[in-house]
Amino acid sequence: MLADLRNIGIIAHIDAGKTTTTERILYYTGLTHKIGETHNGESVMDYLSYEKERGITVTSAATKCVWKGKSINIIDTPGHVDFTAEVERSLRILDGAVVIFCGKGGVEPQSETVWRQADKYKVPRIAFVNKMDAVGANFYRVVEQIKTRLGANPLVLTLPVVQDEEFSGIIDLVQMKYFTFSGKLGNDIVETCIPEEYLDEAEKWRLKMVESLAETDETLLELYFNDEALPHDLLYKAIRVNALTGNIIPVLCGSSYRNIGVQPLLDAIIHYMPSPVEVTPAKGIIVDSDETININPDPEEDFAALVFKIVSDRHVGRLAFARVYSGNVKAGSYIYNSTKGKKERVGRLIKMHANHREEIDKVSAGDIVAFIGLKDVGTGDTLCDENNPILLESIEFPEPVIQIAIEPKTQSDQGKMAEALAKISAEDPTFKISYNKETGQTLISGMGELHLEIVAERLSSEFNVAFNVGQPEVAYRETITATAQHVTRYVKQTGGRGQFAHVVLKLEPAEGFEFVNKIVGGVIPREYIPAVEAGVKQAMEEGVLEGYPVVNVKATLLDGSFHEVDSSEMAFKTAGLFAAKECLRKANPKLLEPIMSLEITSPEEFTGNIINNINNRRGRLDSMEMENNTQIIKGFVPLAELFGYSTVLRSLTQGRAGFSMQFSHYAESRKAS
Repeated sequence: MLADLRNIGIIAHIDAGKTTTTERILYYTGLTHKIGETHNGESVMDYLSYEKERGITVTSAATKCVWKGKSINIIDTPGHVDFTAEVERSLRILDGAVVIFCGKGGVEPQSETVWRQADKYKVPRIAFVNKMDAVGANFYRVVEQIKTRLGANPLVLTLPVVQDEEFSGIIDLVQMKYFTFSGKLGNDIVETCIPEEYLDEAEKWRLKMVESLAETDETLLELYFNDEALPHDLLYKAIRVNALTGNIIPVLCGSSYRNIGVQPLLDAIIHYMPSPVEVTPAKGIIVDSDETININPDPEEDFAALVFKIVSDRHVGRLAFARVYSGNVKAGSYIYNSTKGKKERVGRLIKMHANHREEIDKVSAGDIVAFIGLKDVGTGDTLCDENNPILLESIEFPEPVIQIAIEPKTQSDQGKMAEALAKISAEDPTFKISYNKETGQTLISGMGELHLEIVAERLSSEFNVAFNVGQPEVAYRETITATAQHVTRYVKQTGGRGQFAHVVLKLEPAEGFEFVNKIVGGVIPREYIPAVEAGVKQAMEEGVLEGYPVVNVKATLLDGSFHEVDSSEMAFKTAGLFAAKECLRKANPKLLEPIMSLEITSPEEFTGNIINNINNRRGRLDSMEMENNTQIIKGFVPLAELFGYSTVLRSLTQGRAGFSMQFSHYAESRKAS
């Protein structure tokens, strides 16, 4: 039954304990028979060699388990900023999320990023404050940060208990019971009375919880005012209603590594997270019309699914991960890719458990599944019924900000490298390949140094390609700062039919790219206008300063003329290209560079060194604040100045500072060009 299904993502800042928590969930739900640890490279979900070596998640892994009669599809996502697109595409197709916070680190920079991504897709959330056994962990500070930094409304459901300076268990505020987790792996849950020294604290937080819920539930309000007992079922129901609308964020605590509090988290997923029938239905556009329809999560309706991830597998070829929104499909049947306009045959259907596979005959609404045998499919494609073609909203990905040159060592590596890069590019929408005709270099672009480092590692170990890597290059852009106009008459007379096109084009600064047609009276026939636009767009691909793509331009086609015999689409495209190039030269072009938002956490004594270093890197300080004896410094620094910054920061602070960065915006470059 769909009502018994939960599609959940585990999201967080790097090293908050996502994979460790997922490993416990797999163990307690009986899916694995021993617990794998990330720190010794034995986790089930981090199954790739480069994930095991680094102890971090690089690619989101999917699995399915059962808890108390309910099925849970779980996607464990990466926490490193370089792989934020993995989180983006997972949240696009999930119904709920567990956001994990480190009890010591609290709301860290990437926590804010994933939280905003979840806001964008209106995904209901549970917060789990992990690592409560760590020295310096402070549950109440993290709850306050969720409120102030994330603008959320946290509802505390469990409290941590520390006895003899050791995190020993949790207090459940709904049941008003104290739970400890004994046995070698925390399997034995022992329910006892709340320790006397914690009773006042527990009653205070329960009162807060009940008051918050009573505001939204009349039955609870009446019982509360009459000082009557509050049934657990009524509290669970009120929490669920508010959690599904996003009014509140249920907050639990524990220590996954110490096997404390994971089973109550599983209970919370069942109690408070939505099934596919409880979320807002996905929207679809009927192909060849602007009509929008709701895609109801009903196995009996027409088939509709969204491909959110492509994985190349050396054994079975290409795996297309998809979320099925409605209808059902069987292995061996035909489906329609409405994005590409192609009919495809489903070879096999696979339920994934990390890198283990379970072959199934049929999938239906609500399922997350891998299709094998689809030939021409990409991330964001819609799969549907050929008789009722629809398009689901695709997935938007950020543009890459770092670029390096890569070249094969031998001729035989040339073909292998091209094939391998194409496969990686199909899997990862934030990884781009381009070819520089002038230098003859193959350029690969990504979201950061670690991202490209992992790509290079995959080329070597997975695809056996020998290659050399050049210095990282920044993905600069060009723009214009003035308005310019140019008249181009393109005339080419050779034997036979000639080429003729005449355009008057104006370029001016704008937000994004816009092409405006102001031709009146048919001085240029309508069928040639798209050709002029295509020429302008081609000119934007390589700017006039250093050959970088041009952004933020409005192009207006003002006037022109044509020849009855000699004019053609190619002539007008060429005229548009030449006119745009001339306008770019006249319009005071400027180089733009990517600016990164930098957040540094450091002991206070190193603040002066850090700020001086930011200034030396053409950076701008944004804010400074003290939190828990730690200085948090925020600023904006050009990406070109941040290569190798982690090493510099370590030496400046005796290895005691940490930082994270993410792309903020493009700004005029002050580098010497």
